[in-house]
Amino acid sequence: MTKIRNHLPVLRALRRLTRCAPATALFLLATPEGSRSQPAPRIARAQFGRMPDGTVVDRYTIRNKLGTSLHAITYGGIITSLRTAARGGRMGDIVLGFNDLATYLAGHPYFGAIVGRYANRIAKGRFTLDGRTYQVPINNGQNTLHGGTRGFDKAVWKATSFENDTSAGIILTHVSPDGDMGYPGRVEIRVTYTLTDSNELIVDYFATTDKATPINLAQHTYFNLAGEGQRDILAHVLQLNASRYTPIDSTLIPTGELASVAGTPFDFRTPTAIGARIGLTNEQLTFGRGYDHNFVLDRRGTGVQPAARVVDPSTGRTLDVSTDQPGVQFYSGNFLDGTNRGKGGVYAHRSGFCLETQHFPDSPNKPAFPSTILRPGERFTSRTVFRFGTISG
Repeated sequence: MTKIRNHLPVLRALRRLTRCAPATALFLLATPEGSRSQPAPRIARAQFGRMPDGTVVDRYTIRNKLGTSLHAITYGGIITSLRTAARGGRMGDIVLGFNDLATYLAGHPYFGAIVGRYANRIAKGRFTLDGRTYQVPINNGQNTLHGGTRGFDKAVWKATSFENDTSAGIILTHVSPDGDMGYPGRVEIRVTYTLTDSNELIVDYFATTDKATPINLAQHTYFNLAGEGQRDILAHVLQLNASRYTPIDSTLIPTGELASVAGTPFDFRTPTAIGARIGLTNEQLTFGRGYDHNFVLDRRGTGVQPAARVVDPSTGRTLDVSTDQPGVQFYSGNFLDGTNRGKGGVYAHRSGFCLETQHFPDSPNKPAFPSTILRPGERFTSRTVFRFGTISG
């Protein structure tokens, strides 16, 4: 009787709440004090591994309210996983990559990495700037590719995370010292990955230098909208907002020409399956072993504009790419040969594609191409947006 009398004030209060708002009373009865449910965090950090010198490599997991999730690591700024919905809501990983750091360290074709100091190729690893000739490491036949033997893809970046009501992401920073891989100038770089509730992955680039230097930064994710490790990408339907492209020589260096795509296998101005013409007898396709070419985007003014759209008919997944860059390198995974075993299986020939938004290859040696030279007091800034969606069957 004493116990009941001690609880009478509480019972009377609950009766009043039940008369006015039964749901509130039930919530109070069912929820212990101090255990109110909180929204799940949009971002989390965990250790992914250690470099041979002991440096810790972290992995960040970023989620949005639609269930899309992205994993990125501080080694190379690599996007290791990106899970998006297919038709009907089934989630799947659509980027090529590995589950552990050791496999990345063993060597890979730039899966998911930030590439620079100069993305794409420089002929014979040589360029002249302000009257001085520079030689950078040759790592792709007779040319330099993606910055050299130790480009930004092999750096451990510093990272900080952020989140708000509609997005979350990480800010990656790196300092490339003067003379790094033979390039002049101390360059400070910042790359931000933002995953929004609109199902957009926004990649922002920022760089400054204390000496004139070429800068070309890109994100080198290999996509397969059917799901990584599932099948090749030849049935994916591609549309490119580009009426010209830069033909290449047998070493994959642009000739300097801006050629029309009309009447060629490079005309993706209307939606076309990637595999529809890839096997045609064509010198350019022979040189690249398929598509490995820079497309000159049809731009009107400045700012972020549509560049590409890809649809996978089998899953209904879509990818729209917008950018403020002048070009996009479309690569159809021609050099994938089954030697890389990824998260979902062996990555066979053409099991992924890249859409690398950037300046044109070999621009330091092509005065007619848009300039890639960054000078002291200037800021390099760029934005690319990858938007994911689905279409009905």
